[in-house]
Amino acid sequence: MHIAEGYLPPLHAVAWTVAAAPFVVHGARAVVRQLRTDPESKLLLGAAGAFSFVLSALKIPSVTGSCSHPTGTGLGAVLFRPPVMALLGTIVLFFQATLLAHGGLTTLGANAFSMAVAGPWVAYGVYRLARRLGGGLALGVFLAAALGDLATYCVTSVQLALAFPDAASGVLGAVVKFGSIFAITQIPLAISEGLLTVLIVRLLTRVSPAELTRLGLLRPAPGKEIAA
Repeated sequence: MHIAEGYLPPLHAVAWTVAAAPFVVHGARAVVRQLRTDPESKLLLGAAGAFSFVLSALKIPSVTGSCSHPTGTGLGAVLFRPPVMALLGTIVLFFQATLLAHGGLTTLGANAFSMAVAGPWVAYGVYRLARRLGGGLALGVFLAAALGDLATYCVTSVQLALAFPDAASGVLGAVVKFGSIFAITQIPLAISEGLLTVLIVRLLTRVSPAELTRLGLLRPAPGKEIAA
């Protein structure tokens, strides 16, 4: 991830675009609704998109036709919910493809499905589960960012395996092969992304506690620090 321009067979590229499109359209509506109900969240919304853009622009070669990098989508998923990140993540991927030649337009749907759809939903699900089980905000954010990152690469491994099954072991063997290659670089990257995202949220609790309270990350009690 990002899968390079022209790397997927045309039918696969179209199929992943069709699969991602409803999530992106829903995300556009979610962003409009968010800005109407809470106009003051514009800056934080932009910051979440910028965070994803910067982190996911860092490339580490991993496998032919792809690369490893943080995704940065866990922060936006926790702050604004996954539908919002479906749109923000797709915008990030579009500009990276057109301005940085990172990913591609033909593979935009596949990359959006893995990074802007699957990753944020896993991140948000993990975050909600961690908080429900009594984990602090820091733990929930760390797990969300780290596992959301890893989920993106699991989906990318499946996408590549479906397009290029192993001659001997088929799709399943290809999933294991792509996933094991990604894991070498992605596991430490995911841990690093989780720690960095916790630091960002800690900073936000100091500079924007009222906004985090409105978004539901903090309880209404004033001056409450992020729980470890």
